[in-house]
Amino acid sequence: MNWHHRIMALRRAACACLLFLAAAAAQAQDAGADPELREVLRNAATDAPSFTDRFDAEVWLTDMSRRLERQVRDPAERIELLTLVHMEAKRVELPPELILAVIEVESNFDRYAVSVAGALGLMQIMPFWLDEIGRPDDNLLHTDTNLRYGCTILRFYYDKENGDLRRALGRYNGSLGKRKYPNKVIDKLSRKWFQA
Repeated sequence: MNWHHRIMALRRAACACLLFLAAAAAQAQDAGADPELREVLRNAATDAPSFTDRFDAEVWLTDMSRRLERQVRDPAERIELLTLVHMEAKRVELPPELILAVIEVESNFDRYAVSVAGALGLMQIMPFWLDEIGRPDDNLLHTDTNLRYGCTILRFYYDKENGDLRRALGRYNGSLGKRKYPNKVIDKLSRKWFQA
């Protein structure tokens, strides 16, 4: 697969991931939690390396670390975050660059972010999911937990929307049918995280 096809595949996957989380939040708020998504999250919360070899890991981590430097100053913290993003994205078969774009739009890499609606952490997960899946002690401000939930939700919406990344991102954000949020994520993805 050439680089252009890989980027396009990653873009499609990224869009799908974002839509997944929005849909979960919207569904849960509007009509109670989706029982199918509840089960997917429950399995992900109890499940989990993602690079094919050391060289691939070093190249990707070095490149992405440089791109993330403005938001996360500490090099060790950047590498830890990038490693977790890569692992969770690969676990759900989404491009890690898509997840990075979603995080940038959702929280600008503030792991302690809290939205006006009460969504928490890097990927802005709604806390009601903890009770919905029977894991009330999970801490959504912990990076690994937040990424596990967020990536799982986005993948669910991507699949639910049959690979339509824009719709999946809209669901993730709770803005299905509107273009603003999906466009922001896709713009970040193409301008920052997928640059050659």
